[in-house]
Amino acid sequence: MLLLAAACGAAAAAEPRSLALSQFELIDAMRELSSEEARRETDRRLGLVSAELARQLESRGMYRVLKTSRELRDCNGCELDIAKALGAERVALCWVQKVSNLILNLNMEVRSVASGETVYAKSVDIRGNTDESWLRGVRRLVDNIEERQHHLR
Repeated sequence: MLLLAAACGAAAAAEPRSLALSQFELIDAMRELSSEEARRETDRRLGLVSAELARQLESRGMYRVLKTSRELRDCNGCELDIAKALGAERVALCWVQKVSNLILNLNMEVRSVASGETVYAKSVDIRGNTDESWLRGVRRLVDNIEERQHHLR
């Protein structure tokens, strides 16, 4: 009986936490000066890396991802309310800071929904404004979280 109870407890402990996750947002002071085509390309890449982030987090068993269509980074604290409404234990704020076409940063800050405190924050610098570099950056971001077991905190 004790062995069965221990096995059930271990299975429950292995269940990944739920994470409210929206799309990556963009910080780019020069966006208005970009062509319409360049803006569309950046928007497409934001969707591409957002989908890859969710896929990586779920396929590695790190989080149970609950997607939200709402932008969370600049909503003045509403991210916690949105995450609570989804039943999430954590919420992720994700953004790409475009310094230039050569230098970009992918950022992720994960907060506890219960306390509002930041559990961890990660950033990856990438070079090159291509699908390949953006996707490589997201995978490195997730590798870093997994290697340091931040998702288990």
